[in-house]
Amino acid sequence: MERACPECGDKIIGRADKKFCSDACRNSHNNALNKDNKNLVRNINNRLRKNYRILEKLNTKDKTKVKKQTLQKHGFNFQFFTGQYVTKVGSVYLYVYDQGYLPLEDDWYLLVKTELTM
Repeated sequence: MERACPECGDKIIGRADKKFCSDACRNSHNNALNKDNKNLVRNINNRLRKNYRILEKLNTKDKTKVKKQTLQKHGFNFQFFTGQYVTKVGSVYLYVYDQGYLPLEDDWYLLVKTELTM
């Protein structure tokens, strides 16, 4: 039984469970599958990445206070975050992965870093 590569259509030679004719075709096929097909997803991921870099740059000591204007000046967008943590007293920390921020009084923000365990 002759099998054809799903990426380029060439004949597959080798093991019976081999799916692609070459590593290049396998990589090309998987890259196409994993590509962000929608602009919305790609744009949100870019925004999250930018927010993360800003928090990481400003929070050099794992716990820092900054003004809201400083975050805005660097281009931080408060609408994009990956999660939140509510403390027992009701404080809500917003996180971009392991970099978090807590709104304080008078437009101050407490920046924190949490060690993530996987």
